[in-house]
Amino acid sequence: MFDYHIHSNFSADCETPMEQTIEKAMEIGLKEICFTEHIDYDYPDESIVFEFDLKAYDRKIREMQASYKDRIRIKKGVEIGLQPHLLKRYNNLLENHQFDFIICSMHSAEGKDLHSGSFFEGRSAEKSCEAYYNELLTCIKHFSRFSILGHIDLVKRYLQHQSTENFHEIIREIFREIIPAGKGIELNTSGKRYGMKHGMPSVDILKLYKECGGEIITLGSDSHVASTVAYDFHDSIELLKQIGFTYLTTFNEGVPEFYKLSKL
Repeated sequence: MFDYHIHSNFSADCETPMEQTIEKAMEIGLKEICFTEHIDYDYPDESIVFEFDLKAYDRKIREMQASYKDRIRIKKGVEIGLQPHLLKRYNNLLENHQFDFIICSMHSAEGKDLHSGSFFEGRSAEKSCEAYYNELLTCIKHFSRFSILGHIDLVKRYLQHQSTENFHEIIREIFREIIPAGKGIELNTSGKRYGMKHGMPSVDILKLYKECGGEIITLGSDSHVASTVAYDFHDSIELLKQIGFTYLTTFNEGVPEFYKLSKL
């Protein structure tokens, strides 16, 4: 089994040393994990800075890979927080730094963060979701340096009232952009940890992705503490099988590798 969305104390919102998470991952039998630290340039909340020392991160990953060699595979990833005005800056970043795996996420839209609720002020759930998905579509039409889209329907986590619309037409357009380009999505199990009835994305979007021909899918706990590594993975694997997915994906130097779900 593989957990492909994990944070350590290189992320501004996490205090967990890598060693704790790695030990926990081995304890529960994971074969491979990928650290995906936050880089979220120009994040709207000035009280937190989602950047870190990239050279120190590379050294630490290499140290962990050497220390745990032959016991667990450890990959170097990053989670970048897109906004339309930052695409050139992220291209420059990824020209100069190499990662096994890149999650492309949107934690804010229209220059407002989701977490504080400012993005949702003065409009309905439907208008909020529409704005969020349209901005994501705009970003991925002009940015391609990523492996998968992270928690594609994150906007739902922060809604006070769920939308009566599913926005499948916009999401289908997103999938039409990423699937032919060899990009994928993740099933992020943290949704259930945060009180949602499902992971992210929800089952209907997972089915839509499959219907559109999507095959690249990773599984990630979005853990910020060691105790939540591989959270809800057993049920998530069964869900993916039921929908019709055949493989779970990992990445090595940006290249996807496929493992049969039936053997996990």
